[in-house]
Formats: sequence, structure tokens, C-alpha cells
Amino acid sequence: MPPRSTHVADKFDDDDYPAYTMGRAAEMLGTTPAFLRTLGEHRLITPLRSEGGHRRYSRYQLRIAARARELVDAGTQIEAACRIIILEDQLEEAQRINEELRARANGPQPEAPA
Repeated sequence: MPPRSTHVADKFDDDDYPAYTMGRAAEMLGTTPAFLRTLGEHRLITPLRSEGGHRRYSRYQLRIAARARELVDAGTQIEAACRIIILEDQLEEAQRINEELRARANGPQPEAPA
């Protein structure tokens, strides 16, 4: 038996690996393929394409789509739901950058003489 590649096992833990077909993704989310296509049209998620041109979704993308589905189910229009999620993501990134900049600006403080 040939040795197993660690690269294959790594794919199971990779949130960005495009493991799910459109049909399977829609089934997991309890939605339709049209819903997923609409999320793509609004640039919320951009699925990778298989060699045959079929859309493939990652676990990370499915979590984003699930968030959009929650907002739509609560009565938010799909266009607004996509924009809300994009803005939330941008805000989170800006906050992360601000924290990094503050940490750098404050840096290690010299110890006071005893």
C-alpha cells in the first residue's frame, strides 16, 4: 500500500478548500441553487470552478451563505443582506488593523528604575 499523502488529509481541515458542489451546498443550507447564484451575483461569495466549470463552495463560503440566509429569512432583502455582511466583514478587518497599529504604537514600554 503506498504511503498516504498528508496533503489529502490537510484538505479536511481547510476551510477554504472548495469541497461542495452547488447542489450539495444548497441542500446543506436548506436553500436553492438560485439563492447561491444570487449571492455570487452580489459578490458576497465567489465559488471556485471545477475543471468542468461547475461551482464549488468551501466551508467558509457556506458559513457566509448561511448568515445571508438568516438575514433573508428574517425579512431582509437579499441585496441588503449581502451588503450588511460585506460591511460587517470590512468593519471587523478595520478593527483588527486598528488593534495591530495600537499594539505597535504602544510597543514594549521601558521598565521604570527600581
